[in-house]
Amino acid sequence: MPLQFLALHIKSCNAEISSDEPEIVSIVEKEVNTTEVCPICEKQFPREDIAYHASFCGDGFPEDTLMPLLENDAREGTSSTIDFLPHEQSTSSTGVVNDMAGPSTILADPTVPEWKQIINSSSAATLFRRVILRGQQLEIPLRFSMDLHSDLEEREKAVIAFYKTPRTKWASPLHCVLEGDAAIGDGVSRYFISFAMQTLQSGFHINFGNADVTRLFEGQKDHLIPCASQPLIDSDLFLMAGRMVGHSFIHGGPGLPGISPAVVHVLLGGQLETATLVLEDCPDIDQRNTIQLLDGNRELSEDQKAAVNSLVDMWELPRLTNLNRQYLHQRLLQHAILGRTASQIKQMRKGLKETGVWSILSERRDVAEAVFPREKEVICSPQKLMPNLCINKVMIDHIIWPTSEVVDDDEEFPLETRAKIGMYLRHFIETAPAASRMNLLKFWTGWEVLSGQLKLEVVRGEFPKSSTCYQSLRIPGHFSTYEELKQALEASIWTSDTGFGLI
Repeated sequence: MPLQFLALHIKSCNAEISSDEPEIVSIVEKEVNTTEVCPICEKQFPREDIAYHASFCGDGFPEDTLMPLLENDAREGTSSTIDFLPHEQSTSSTGVVNDMAGPSTILADPTVPEWKQIINSSSAATLFRRVILRGQQLEIPLRFSMDLHSDLEEREKAVIAFYKTPRTKWASPLHCVLEGDAAIGDGVSRYFISFAMQTLQSGFHINFGNADVTRLFEGQKDHLIPCASQPLIDSDLFLMAGRMVGHSFIHGGPGLPGISPAVVHVLLGGQLETATLVLEDCPDIDQRNTIQLLDGNRELSEDQKAAVNSLVDMWELPRLTNLNRQYLHQRLLQHAILGRTASQIKQMRKGLKETGVWSILSERRDVAEAVFPREKEVICSPQKLMPNLCINKVMIDHIIWPTSEVVDDDEEFPLETRAKIGMYLRHFIETAPAASRMNLLKFWTGWEVLSGQLKLEVVRGEFPKSSTCYQSLRIPGHFSTYEELKQALEASIWTSDTGFGLI
């Protein structure tokens, strides 16, 4: 039995004693009404159960929220609070009713999952991930292998084969192997998830007979809708897309940006009638121009009326009259955006449900906005839910800069050199294009998600290197000018798609 469960197991264990074994005399312990207070949640538990409770207490809170609080408590000897959704009243463990207008450690409703009550969407998502991952941590690991020496099409086929596997427990541990690369660890898993989500967004190099690149989503930025292609539906590629998005969310990976808000609304269980439709969501320019003719009250020519009637006949809608103009405008727009994508959206929803993330995405729209962000939000603040901060400031705030502490005089550079390299890197982040900053983040951490702290080290060497598992960037200290470092850094960060090269 696991050590944590042994105390509870002994109470209910009814093992039979064989005749050849000595008789075991049971000792009935005297019931003593003694309790102790848990140092984490500050609730009272029986003394005999406090060790078992303490081994799991705190798992319900996000690491990035709970650990700093515990560290502060250890240093200052104070108690901390965590923000939950406000509610009117709650009764404490001592029976006193407290006003819950502000932050408190008392939950609004113990029967409701904590991720529903936490105000901060990022903390709620982190907590949900920990719960779902912990529930399947003992399952057989999901193993993925990809040959980096093969061409792009073969690597994408490996991704498709992995995510089309039926009856998979997607929250199981993930073990990835890159053939042709010696790298191991979490950085490899981040690389795989990043590659899969990037391919889902840009398209697969699979030729269905009419194009070299097969895109699952079409249209303009921030107005993408599922492609209306029957072979893609028959191949269950949108089911695969739902699994990819859910699997990436489980592991804290990047979302799928640029999807039309109307599609996201219906995907997460909203009604067609309540979806906000805009003309830009229609990917077909000819159909968009025809539908636009019905917007307003201007008189239509005979050719324009013929174009409208041709479109409504194709979609089996009533022909244009003087009375149904606005009705046709709304119905044509709805059919062009949502009517032709109903099967695709249904498949994606099924894929999300299979991964186990449907509950939080359907009930916490603030979390869903991070999974299906707008393009500009990805460029400004990837996955950090900070719409007013650009990625350069967010990255700079998360970097642990070199300090005056020197571990080894033979390996470390003087403080002045390390400060100079840090100043060069800060200038690069502040002035580089968005694509370069995203590639730097991917080179640094393994994917385009800013999570946790970024460590900068000044070392000896030729070119910048990174340890993605520990999110550590190692820049040589021999660069005497900013232009030299910029040239070497750009040469390095654009190689993140080709593998790691180091263990």
